[in-house]
This record gives sequence, structure tokens and C-alpha cells, in this order.
Amino acid sequence: MKFNLGCNLTYSLSAESTLIFNIALCNNRVQHILHEDLGIQGDATVDHYTSSMGNRYSRINAAAGSLTLSYEASVELNAIEKPPQSITEVPPAELPLEVLPYLYPSRYCESDRLLRFAQTEFGELVPDYSRVTAICNWIYENVTYLSGSTDTQTSAFGTATERVGVCRDFAHLGIAFCRALNIPARFVTGYAYGLQPPDFHAYFEAYLGHAWYLFDPTRLVPRTGLIRIGTGRDAADVSFATLFGPVMMEEMKLWVDCISPGEEPQATDEAIAFVELP
Repeated sequence: MKFNLGCNLTYSLSAESTLIFNIALCNNRVQHILHEDLGIQGDATVDHYTSSMGNRYSRINAAAGSLTLSYEASVELNAIEKPPQSITEVPPAELPLEVLPYLYPSRYCESDRLLRFAQTEFGELVPDYSRVTAICNWIYENVTYLSGSTDTQTSAFGTATERVGVCRDFAHLGIAFCRALNIPARFVTGYAYGLQPPDFHAYFEAYLGHAWYLFDPTRLVPRTGLIRIGTGRDAADVSFATLFGPVMMEEMKLWVDCISPGEEPQATDEAIAFVELP
């Protein structure tokens, strides 16, 4: 399935500032970038860095004034779908060593503070794909999605307590519950087909059956329309913008269009992965 997407971000700077963006798509064998273009309007210089996770960062050093960043891309997704009934949890003794960091608590996912709650709610469930689905069901049914209800200080523990949040809070809570049950989980940001209003979206992946599978407890968009930007332990690793200096956002515009004739993302009960499976 193919998509055209992009964003325009406009800022006003009252003094020289540095801005770091993570808005460019990740490129791999199942998410193939066909074309992309990054443009900058304003007095600025830019350099780029790609992390070992495939996250692509652009650092912009800009003079005072107006700065507009524009990104456009065409991408082809090849979703990997498997019957959920065939996917089991992997015990810690059998996890690849590079997956172990996603078992630990992190800044926004304090799984150690949610151990008792997770064990009470989910500890007796079958240890397979269905248990992570049950986690997502609980979040969807018990946490109210409300724009502007949280801020950059809100963590999974706070969301579990207040029972309100946005997509990043839903993802953090899903990750924390998974880690509390010894299921590795990680945070993903991306563009999302059909999201209204258009915005950067957050969801998570759980490591099951020796592969990473997508979960989105918000249920705002089909998982087959999730297009990856970055992957990390939590939102601290993959913020779409990190600003150093007196910077104010003036405008943000995003769009995602499906350009595959006769196709568009649909909701599915199948397990979805957009990473290379072993």
C-alpha cells in the first residue's frame, strides 16, 4: 500500500536557536521510501543524523526570525500479518539481548510502580498475543481520550491514576503494563492515515513470538495505516521536535493520502508488524 504524506511546521524565533526534528520516515525492507524532500525557509543551517534504531534527526541552527520546515514523502508499506492465535510471549531467558532494555522501567513508563496493578488485572490471562490485546482493551475502556488533557510531564502512572490522556499517554500506559508482565514493549511515533484532526501519532509495539507487533489502544486509525517515524523506550527518545531557545510554534499542518488504487487501510483482527521478522 502506498501513501503520500508530509508536514509544514512554522516557528517564530526571538533569538538564535537550535531545533532538533524527528519527522522523516524510517526506511527499511517493509517500509520503503519512494521519494522524499525536506525544505527549510529561513536563515538556518542543517545537519542530519540516523540512529542505530533508524530514527532520522535533523538539527537546525537558526537565526532570529521566521523558520518554516517542510517535509514530503511517498512511501510503500508491506504489512506482515499473522493469525494472533499463533503468537506467544517469549520468556526472559529466551529474549535476544538487544530486546532486554525494553523490559526495564523508563522515564514515562514506570512499570515498577504498576506491577501490582498489572498482575491483578492481567496476570492470570493466557500469556500470548491476547493478553496484550486485553491490555489495549482495558486502556480503551477505562481511559478517556481528551486532547490537551496532559503535558510533557505526564507518565504512565499518572495516566493510570487520572484515567485521561492522549495518544502518547495511551501508548506509555500500554508499554508500562506490558513491561510489568515481562513483555518487552517500545514506543513508536508516526504519521497515521485517517487521523482527525491530522497530527503526529503515537502507539506501541510488543515483542511476541520473536517479532515486534503493533498495538494502538486509541483505536483512532487502522494499524495498516500507521507509518513509522521513530522508535524508542518512550516519548523522550523520539519527540518530533526538541527546541533550544526562545521558539514559538506558529502553525503545524500534516497530511496523509493513500495512493494505492482500490485500496485503503482497514481495521483488522490480524497481528500486524511493520518490522523485519526473523
